[in-house]
Amino acid sequence: MRTTLLVSLIFMSALATPVLAETTADDIRLATTSFLAAFGRTQAKEGYKVTFETGGIDSRIALAPCSAPLAVEFTGDPWKSEHPSIQVACSGERPWRMFVTTTVSISGPALVAARPFGRGERITTGMLKTRSVVVNATRRGIMTDVDLIEGMVVRRPVNAGSVLTPDLLEAPDAVTRGDHVIITARSGSFSVRSRGKALANASIGEQVLVENLASSRTVRANVTAPGHVEVPM
Repeated sequence: MRTTLLVSLIFMSALATPVLAETTADDIRLATTSFLAAFGRTQAKEGYKVTFETGGIDSRIALAPCSAPLAVEFTGDPWKSEHPSIQVACSGERPWRMFVTTTVSISGPALVAARPFGRGERITTGMLKTRSVVVNATRRGIMTDVDLIEGMVVRRPVNAGSVLTPDLLEAPDAVTRGDHVIITARSGSFSVRSRGKALANASIGEQVLVENLASSRTVRANVTAPGHVEVPM
């Protein structure tokens, strides 16, 4: 009698415990599309339009039940690829993870060349225009702020209509070979100035060899502004 009662209690307890269903392809697809839709809504607030498709998921897939909400994240940068992979994972009692291929297109405004650019030209506002492009179609990035690139120098020829990317431009030289510059030797709040001559071209933030005109010594200095360099004491 006691054995029968014990078996009955175990059976009733099993009935009271919910049995989780296996995780199916539909569950994976729903988690992936929900994640991408949320990503799209977030980017829409910043002025970008996101369209997406998920890759094929084997309809026969049956993963362990997940007692926790599925975690979804990009495993690649969607801003640098139109085909970022997505990881769907379960951190429940029987953890697992799988990857889903996607096609993601992010469209938004970008600066493009209003006319052909020649190497060495300095960028002005009139040389630029804005149009909508697929931002993640290029891994080199885009540029959107005119103020940040005005005055920069074109590194190589650019065709009209080309999207401007950081590798196409460089900061202009703040000093050029033969320029007379002010050398500031600094130690804490103490500094000494002298005159020098640049022995090469360099932009702000770069290092350049400078000849001290008073001592004829050559020093390596950091360019801090047009015509100004600094060396530590």
